Amino acid sequence: MEGKPWQIAGNPDLGDLTGPDQQPVDFAVWKAADGTWQLWSCIRDTKEPGRTRLFYRWESPHLTSANWTPRGIAMQADPSKGETPGGLQAPYVLPARNRFLMFYGDWKSICMAESQDGKSFKRIVHNGRAGMFSEGDLSNTRDVMVINIEGVWHCYYTAIIDRKGAVFLRTSRNLKTWSASRRVAFGGSAGDGPGSAESPFVYQAPDGSFYLFRTQVYGRNARTSVYHSTDPTNFGINDDRCLVGTLPIAAPEIVEDRGQLFIAYLLPDLNGIQISRLTFE
Repeated sequence: MEGKPWQIAGNPDLGDLTGPDQQPVDFAVWKAADGTWQLWSCIRDTKEPGRTRLFYRWESPHLTSANWTPRGIAMQADPSKGETPGGLQAPYVLPARNRFLMFYGDWKSICMAESQDGKSFKRIVHNGRAGMFSEGDLSNTRDVMVINIEGVWHCYYTAIIDRKGAVFLRTSRNLKTWSASRRVAFGGSAGDGPGSAESPFVYQAPDGSFYLFRTQVYGRNARTSVYHSTDPTNFGINDDRCLVGTLPIAAPEIVEDRGQLFIAYLLPDLNGIQISRLTFE
């Protein structure tokens, strides 16, 4: 990370749903069809019924601008589509095939929505339900991100099995049929507790290798472990062979704009989101 970071979002006013202890947490940053930059964040501990979470939206003409314009609540859970009330978690958005796709968690499953303009999204429903797949009702399958590698969609996410958190992967060629899951990062010095594999993010470097960012701690003592591998299906299981270091940040997302890399991450007090310039050595 280079230079001084700039804050792009704070803790929003949710009107009647504003909670005294609410926090913006996992988020997505992308450029919409009209060229504006979009930020959606999961806001937790609101007065939203159920699991207290919803998505809020900000917008800016430039990625490098500070204090993006608040645009209001963007999405709330829809129990009629099988989503857990108040259970929306960790959106991730990317352009794909003349549309924008949003992947997100509903507390139990990974879901998908689509948009033509990159601002207004409609759920993609399967047999009346938004959920596509899950590691089980008690696993809290969440924190999804997706990358296309040589024509195959790689969907990374975290889940808790037997009180142990891991980064999982499923793949697809058509975004409809997904493979069985496999663990791609687990244990090692980052630990194997329920929160040891939060907010996974995979970046493919120009040389074709891959970096995995895996968060263990949010807040003032934030910590994200960084792994490097030539194999996007294996960043180390119960070992640190791929570990290259740690960063004092939480829930990072890498964004590219006009050839420059940036990294967005949470403020230490969990009251907003900031961005820094990024280079790889």
